[in-house]
Amino acid sequence: MQRPEVTAHVALGANLGDPVSAVRGAFDRLASTPGLRLLRASSLYRTAPVQARGPDFINAVAEIATVLSAPVLLLALQAIERDAGRERPYRNAPRTLDLDLVWYGEARIDSPTLTVPHPRMRERAFVLVPLAELVPARVPTGWLAAVADQRIERLPG
Repeated sequence: MQRPEVTAHVALGANLGDPVSAVRGAFDRLASTPGLRLLRASSLYRTAPVQARGPDFINAVAEIATVLSAPVLLLALQAIERDAGRERPYRNAPRTLDLDLVWYGEARIDSPTLTVPHPRMRERAFVLVPLAELVPARVPTGWLAAVADQRIERLPG
């Protein structure tokens, strides 16, 4: 018997190489990963690094439907990152691609390898603004007001 589908939200970001192509390519990879369906993708946003150094990031959020458990989904996201050349030389290093599981349905998960909802999403305009584009009812205006001082620019197209 197959697991029921869960709607999950994944934050995407990149600031090395060609970050626009990396994020768009990650949408394609999500759409073609077994056990996942890409439901919607937010616009792309240019943002300043938060708690990190390096060039500006390109960020977005994907809404997916998945039959994968949250830990297996995390492994699939990490495989997409590795295939895009992701390295982790130190915490918050510049990256070719970063995929973070923000929400996994209504689940609350706190394990050594995964915390859902994402523990720092409320501190980051680069997650909240594209998330609010897709699911405005789940992003309180107070959360957005708290990150209003962070630079974020919606890219055309």
